[in-house]
Amino acid sequence: NPYILATLLFGLGLGTTITFASSHWLLAWMGLEINTLAIIPLMAQHHHPRAVEATTKYFLTQATAAAMLLFASTTNAWLTGQWDIQQMSHPFPLTLITLALALKIGLAPMHTWLPEVLQGLDLTTGLVLSTWQKLAPFALLLQIQNVNPTILVTLGLASTLVGGWGGLNQTQLRKVLAYSSIAHLGWMILILQYSPSLTLLALLTYFVMTFSTFLVFKLIKSTSINALAISWTKAPILTSLTPLVLLSLGGLPPLTGFMPKWLILQELAKQDLAPLATLAALSALLSLYFYLRISYAMTLTMSPNNLTGVTPWRFSSPQLTLPLAIATTATISLL
Repeated sequence: NPYILATLLFGLGLGTTITFASSHWLLAWMGLEINTLAIIPLMAQHHHPRAVEATTKYFLTQATAAAMLLFASTTNAWLTGQWDIQQMSHPFPLTLITLALALKIGLAPMHTWLPEVLQGLDLTTGLVLSTWQKLAPFALLLQIQNVNPTILVTLGLASTLVGGWGGLNQTQLRKVLAYSSIAHLGWMILILQYSPSLTLLALLTYFVMTFSTFLVFKLIKSTSINALAISWTKAPILTSLTPLVLLSLGGLPPLTGFMPKWLILQELAKQDLAPLATLAALSALLSLYFYLRISYAMTLTMSPNNLTGVTPWRFSSPQLTLPLAIATTATISLL
């Protein structure tokens, strides 16, 4: 129903906006809750057991994270007597809140729900979950001052490594994209303490790249690596462009995805964290491997010779083509 859909999307936007605009922990928590409640019907709209299971898992993790956030902010108010987001001083609520937000966005080692949930959703809702739902927790993470840097660095490094290792043995595209999301978030968290503007840049480029990737998979209706081998019959032009989009996600120069990684490594080196930068760069190689594998499945394998499916690609969903064209161009040539 379009009215219900409009209401839910409005709720989604409202929740994120409230969190953006808040300087009080209760208001921020309320925004996160509205956000979660608005996306849950969107996730369960296809009454399929997998979708319902994914929605339940998502609901439980988000509720846990929100409860943890509320507990931490109440503890902070109890210990220090104020609710202001930017004036957190006590280490205990600070740590708790960081962990709660990490659980919200799916940072390792609190990441295990993300691949499972994403796998149960269709690609459009999956796209919303991978991009829009990360905005509100990120706004809070950026506002919290004086967190113990060790926590953030540990979370970030664990996420880049887990995102690399986890994606290696997946055949489902949505799970690969989930692990890719974990790895990218790891890079953002790694640099959060030292240069918040770089975190925002990485977040923005990640959004653009993920948007074009999800749209491509939606257009060629593929959810597993096997299905990509026959994608040339559905969209020959897209099939030749997609490897570039994927390699951009992996961070290969001269594509856009290289930019945030390059600047982050440079900043880490400036902060005398060369071992950390080395580990992060090596973990990016793991991610690159599974992007290469998908690219290989799409373009470098012999296509099955089915002539029945050659014509329909000209007529498929015109409303997606313009955003896809813009996103793909940005993903490949922003550097």
